[in-house]
Amino acid sequence: MLQEKLAGITQDLHTTDILEIILNSAYEGVAVVNKDGIIVEFNEAYSRFIGVDKKDAIGRPVSEVIDNTNLHQTVKTGISERGVIQYIQGQPMVVHRIPLWKEGELVGAVGMLIFEGVTELYRIYERFLEKTAQNGKINSQKLVENTKVSTSTIEKIIGKSDALAHLKRMTRKVAKTEATVLITGESGTGKEMFAQSIHDLSHYSQGPFISVNCGAIPEHLFESELFGYEEGAFTGAKKGGKPGKFELAESGTIFLDEIGEMPQMMQTKLLRVLQEKKFERVGAVEQIQLKARVVTATNRNLKEMVLSGTFREDLYYRINVIELTIPPLRKRPEDIPILIAHFLSDICKKYDMAEKEITDDAISSLMNYEWYGNIRELANIIEKVVILTDGNIINSHHLPNYIKRQHFSPIPIQSPINQLKKEEDNKEKEMIIQTLEESAGNKSKAADKLGIHRTTLYKKMKKHGLQ
Repeated sequence: MLQEKLAGITQDLHTTDILEIILNSAYEGVAVVNKDGIIVEFNEAYSRFIGVDKKDAIGRPVSEVIDNTNLHQTVKTGISERGVIQYIQGQPMVVHRIPLWKEGELVGAVGMLIFEGVTELYRIYERFLEKTAQNGKINSQKLVENTKVSTSTIEKIIGKSDALAHLKRMTRKVAKTEATVLITGESGTGKEMFAQSIHDLSHYSQGPFISVNCGAIPEHLFESELFGYEEGAFTGAKKGGKPGKFELAESGTIFLDEIGEMPQMMQTKLLRVLQEKKFERVGAVEQIQLKARVVTATNRNLKEMVLSGTFREDLYYRINVIELTIPPLRKRPEDIPILIAHFLSDICKKYDMAEKEITDDAISSLMNYEWYGNIRELANIIEKVVILTDGNIINSHHLPNYIKRQHFSPIPIQSPINQLKKEEDNKEKEMIIQTLEESAGNKSKAADKLGIHRTTLYKKMKKHGLQ
């Protein structure tokens, strides 16, 4: 990757012939700064655009060379910015600002004048209009609204890690097929966004996307919810009957989330529907053709459930032609700063607040936290600190205590079983700390929230050294 190459040789970028060829062959302007915000590379395209010779730019602070740049801030925060508007010599330009990391240390940043395709053009134009409206140059938001274009959900999935890039490539590939897809991953990793992406990129995209949470449907209502019912099928049935989720998803996609929670009786019925591509409403005789793609997801280990007899083996293989496994956030820490930047901006807009910044110490604390609640937990934490922090700077002391208390000593090599036990112990400890804080130290309330007896809580606190 170019970024890795840049990060690995930041100290002598100007002596690297291969990198210089790449930079100067790029159509877009490219500028590279070190951790002090000093320009160490500057390509010919940028030089031509702003009229500053490369030899006069290198070695100078970037803020002295490029109008309205924020690149010297990028090397302080480590937060990337993509597709933002920057006025250079009076012209609104679209720029990317990307931090460079080497072995966990921020060593520099790259700034690029970028322009990518028709979809990017419309997104760029939207941002320009919004910026113009904020500056009072236009009086109506209607112009902004009229330029809105739809983008695939996959473009809204944020992150730069290799694992996420691979997952996106897989998603694009399987979306074009008819294969059934099982999306696996912990709670809060974004399984529904990947399901929606499969729908958006498939030939079912013009139809509806129907999401069903199998864990939220009472067992006795499962069949009628999925397949619908005829008038008079049971006491309380609506006059005229009611279509089920499969019927509503015609020509589109039905997403069965948390399929591991589906009762075994319904597992049998679902298997038959997937095999025969037909189903019938409760109380009906005539069958309805299945004309929807089925995508499923779970945060449970279905293989273990098959072995324990709680999930049908034949259904497991039927739904798992392609498995997309979303890695937890703690396995891709390089995505955390990007997500922080996104949530900061999004939440400030949501509450109509001035944009807030976050210090590198705070980002470091967030990057070292385990995030067992994954992206959902990160979003909640950012929302909390945005709301509760006075002023526009979020420091590490603004973060919840259970995040600040993390210890980052190297983890010794352990057997898989011991590693799993350690992870479970850490998760339990974090949960107890968080619950005690939420209960203002009241152990009875904390025990009630955790669903355990107070004496059990005392034992667990002693075990984790919390007394």
